[in-house]
Amino acid sequence: MALSGKFKFQAQLTNTGSSDLATLSETVDGTTLPSWVITDGTGVDQADILWHDQRTLGAGANEDLDLSGSLTDSFGATVTMVRVKGVVVYAASANGDDVQIGGAASNQFTNWVANSSDVINVRPGGVFAIIAPDATAYPVTAGTGDLLRVTNADGAAGVTYDIYIIGASA
Repeated sequence: MALSGKFKFQAQLTNTGSSDLATLSETVDGTTLPSWVITDGTGVDQADILWHDQRTLGAGANEDLDLSGSLTDSFGATVTMVRVKGVVVYAASANGDDVQIGGAASNQFTNWVANSSDVINVRPGGVFAIIAPDATAYPVTAGTGDLLRVTNADGAAGVTYDIYIIGASA
């Protein structure tokens, strides 16, 4: 297997308003935003592991995604990440509340946040993305620093989310 591709973040926005003597307008053209071109490997701008899934959590439920040894990819291979290069989470717009990322009870994958109890709240219809294209990225420590918790913050209804994790095996 070989991994290659591109993550592209693009914004095209127009802001309009008026003053006493003129109508004002500004346009932000997303062509200047960075994109991440990935080639197969474990160095700078490289990754060799892709794991993705659409998952549903019941009311108030959580799950710990083991980045080093229990997830399987689309080809049935066990995912064993040594470094995480990127995480993208999309919370379905039909969700009633936030999908929270981070804050596992033990063996937390935490070097992408300041504290082991930190969580990111992804609002319904929202997206969270973090990319680390350098060779070091976010190291995963098997058995002690490899669990990424995902929590349904809604105590009354289930939530669905899409997740993509891009990593390196060395």
